Amino acid sequence: MKIKHLSFLLIVIFFTRCKEEVLPKPKAFLKLDYPEASYQKVVSGCPYTFQIAQNSIVNFENNCWLKINYPLLDATVHVTYRRVNNNLDEVLREVEKLTFEHTVKADGIGISQPYENEYSKVYGKIINVEGDVASNLQFHATDSIKNVLYGSLYFNVKPNYDSIYPAIKYIEKDIKNLMQSIEWKN
Repeated sequence: MKIKHLSFLLIVIFFTRCKEEVLPKPKAFLKLDYPEASYQKVVSGCPYTFQIAQNSIVNFENNCWLKINYPLLDATVHVTYRRVNNNLDEVLREVEKLTFEHTVKADGIGISQPYENEYSKVYGKIINVEGDVASNLQFHATDSIKNVLYGSLYFNVKPNYDSIYPAIKYIEKDIKNLMQSIEWKN
């Protein structure tokens, strides 16, 4: 009996000692490669021009509204143009109201980045909305006299902030460039 127990014990020890050491797996990070940004000027019959990314497609609609489509990211920046008729404060309040409507489901309003270019007469702001909301990135720009452009970024997927965050940051660079390149025609 002792020999059976001893041989069983030796077999168990042999098989347990031959196992490799178990190590935890390192955290994996998603690596997304987006194309290097290059820009082209968009000229139309509207009272403004600006630059957009070459990998995007612009479609003008009525009243100089437009959509900037990013086919590779399945995203669209909807841009609205408003002519100011001594009602700049009212128009800017409407723009801010649209932004804050998205905060109902937001985790919070992120960094609000003001933009000002005295030479080009472009004044505006980029607003990041954090969380699973319909639009995580919004902006507006004005010459403070006649024109206001405002836009919102939308993805054609159910909002999942963690998943789309890299794409938001990628398009945010394009929106910054758009604002920096605005030229008012009138």
